[in-house]
Amino acid sequence: MNQAIPAELQRVAGKAALEVRASAGRSRLARLFEEGAARIRMPTPETDAFEAVLINTAGGLTGGDRLAWEIEIGSGASAVVTTQACEKVYRAGAGRAEVAATLRIGAGGRLAWLPQETIVFDRSDFARRLEADLAPGAAALIVEATLFGRLARGESVVQGRFRDRWRVRAGGRLVHAEDFALGPDIARSLGRSAVADRGTAVATVLFIADDAGRHLDAARSIAGDAGGASFWSIAGTGKLLARLVAGDGYALRRRLVPLVELLNGRAGLPKVWSL
Repeated sequence: MNQAIPAELQRVAGKAALEVRASAGRSRLARLFEEGAARIRMPTPETDAFEAVLINTAGGLTGGDRLAWEIEIGSGASAVVTTQACEKVYRAGAGRAEVAATLRIGAGGRLAWLPQETIVFDRSDFARRLEADLAPGAAALIVEATLFGRLARGESVVQGRFRDRWRVRAGGRLVHAEDFALGPDIARSLGRSAVADRGTAVATVLFIADDAGRHLDAARSIAGDAGGASFWSIAGTGKLLARLVAGDGYALRRRLVPLVELLNGRAGLPKVWSL
């Protein structure tokens, strides 16, 4: 008797691109592309800020899934980009889930990349990659927050793999590069004092702007003892980098929200963050 061959599991595949340009004193949609499970929606604005919401219609990711986002902000334009909800990365049967973001900001443009938290589940395998290219005079606020399990629901992450790679350039020069990796023993790594000191919620906040340095003292105050913030002048612009660590997602947001409000100026928080 012939053995039945298991059907290949369906995988999420999605790609979406958004271009925003300045026109008649406002930032307006210039191009929108969507493919597969990736969608982008623009809520009715209540302010002058252009806001876009990224949506994964599959409702989560697991091994073998792929999402790619491309955001382009034209000269003098500005936008806030966030996600509809927290992205969930489930246990991987085989393969790795991957999310890639490519950000380009023209001269004098501004982008706030503010996805809601990524929730990583036990035995997941996830890689996130971010590439940003800023023209001279451009500004970017880039935030990525990750929750390793949800304590309020009794969830914990013991095993798995997590990779986070950032490359940010300003005026063609590399101004920020980092590669963060955990696994396969994630719980043990997070328990180390030099990593998260048993914290399960972490966030990286990067602000590239000519005037970023003026926010350093306030950012340090918000980050507190379980985090930190530093500033450098590099490649003709300013770079403020903050790290936040907390015991759970609620405690993380208590510091992340005021830090985003501080650095994002009049645009403030994305509306979906408060839903």
